[in-house]
Amino acid sequence: MKVLVVLGHPRRDSLCGALAASYAEGARAAGLTVQRLDLADLTFDLSVRTPSPRDQVLEPDLRRAQALVHWADHLVFVYPAWWGTLPALLKGFLDRVLAPGFAFELDEGTPGTWRKLLAGRSAELLVTMDTPAWVYRWIYRQPGHQAMRRATLAFCGVAPTFAATFGPVAGSTPLARQRWLAAARGAAVRLPVRLRRSRWRGRAVAWLRILRLQFYPMTWVAYTVGALEAWRRSGAFSLRIYGLGYLCVFLAEVLTVLGNEWFDRDTDRLNRNAGPFNGGSRVLVDGGLGPGSVRRVMAGLALLLASALSVLAWALPGPARPEVLVVVALAVLALGYTVPPLRLVYRGFGELDVALTHSFAVILCGALLQSGAWWDSRAWLLGVPLFFATLAAITLSAIPDHDADKAVSKRTLAVLLGPRGAARAAMGFIAAAAASGVAWHWSGLYAGPGGYAAFLALLHGAVLLRAVRGYLRRGAPCARIDGILALALTFLLWFGLIPLARLL
Repeated sequence: MKVLVVLGHPRRDSLCGALAASYAEGARAAGLTVQRLDLADLTFDLSVRTPSPRDQVLEPDLRRAQALVHWADHLVFVYPAWWGTLPALLKGFLDRVLAPGFAFELDEGTPGTWRKLLAGRSAELLVTMDTPAWVYRWIYRQPGHQAMRRATLAFCGVAPTFAATFGPVAGSTPLARQRWLAAARGAAVRLPVRLRRSRWRGRAVAWLRILRLQFYPMTWVAYTVGALEAWRRSGAFSLRIYGLGYLCVFLAEVLTVLGNEWFDRDTDRLNRNAGPFNGGSRVLVDGGLGPGSVRRVMAGLALLLASALSVLAWALPGPARPEVLVVVALAVLALGYTVPPLRLVYRGFGELDVALTHSFAVILCGALLQSGAWWDSRAWLLGVPLFFATLAAITLSAIPDHDADKAVSKRTLAVLLGPRGAARAAMGFIAAAAASGVAWHWSGLYAGPGGYAAFLALLHGAVLLRAVRGYLRRGAPCARIDGILALALTFLLWFGLIPLARLL
């Protein structure tokens, strides 16, 4: 590994200079190749005086600095936090060296996108300060660290970036400074191990992001409602069948999520309005995971799902049971949202598919596996408000994606009706969900004191309708609507949790 240590302090005979020397010593002791760059020794103009940094001629020292940055695998910046951020010397250096064409390249054809030309490198910040570390972190929120780690280095593709704070320097004892120097040396010695751990953590976080686990609990609730409703009607309940059935449903949902990520890469690349509830996880687009890894996991999950379905068919009583076919049909419908050959969302049926698979279909799976009864009116009726609430949420979630989806011929309701038309359609679905929930309470489906929560759902729906009306008054732009989506997703929870509470 090649390490470049950049001393950003204007004085070499400073604590920062000693920390830089100590880190370089530790890196060499670990068998790493080290180069050091003291900015105080360089001659260059700190200011960008042309419309773009790429238009300003680089001084010889900066050309050498760029060559060293390009050479390095790991960049170490040692500097004091002055006024919470960087010294002018280091800031000017970054302004000049990390120029477009060297550190990043904007995509002129797609505004807002860029290529990270320094990807594959990691970095480390060794920062001295007089502010207590806890004040800098919790009160000031680490402005210098955030600027370097996220707005500068990560923008150019450098990740991960470690950060160590040394201070307060004012009034520090010689013993404290010796400990800081030893810590800098130790960090360099352990650098290969720390990078391996960081990469493993990064991959684990990437897998958690791409799986989008925040959307799974509602499927479990709907499946459990179906199973418990069948138990109340028949008096029989098999925990083994319940577990095997949900394992199949869960694996089908994981495959669906990964399939959506895989086949929606084109629209995700174009999407400038991606948020926590729309636009995918962006893990594949941003390079958090390689396509090969995701493809292999999808193949393994498909085999695991086939095995789980086989075990479920064997565990069900009697001869070969058609109930397994219902689970298979649910998996096919769910996967068919984006996966060829169905690709229902590209044919105008995407919202309907999501609403069906997350309401009637999964409730029916839970009920059918327990009772074997195909027609249980209560199980079907319980799915009505959940169907409309899910339809509203998925319709709204496509509004921020409108421009990107339209560019790849994805036929969501937002594309077919426009953002304004989709918002109005969602308002109708919200009203239908709330009305059917209250109707089910009066009919006895939501019996008991907990059933009165349907009126709280009605209030929630009114708040959501007001938020959507506000969006329409703003002109229905193709933009992020995270607040509305959070309201829509929590709105649909009522229609799973109310019957679940009654059945428990």
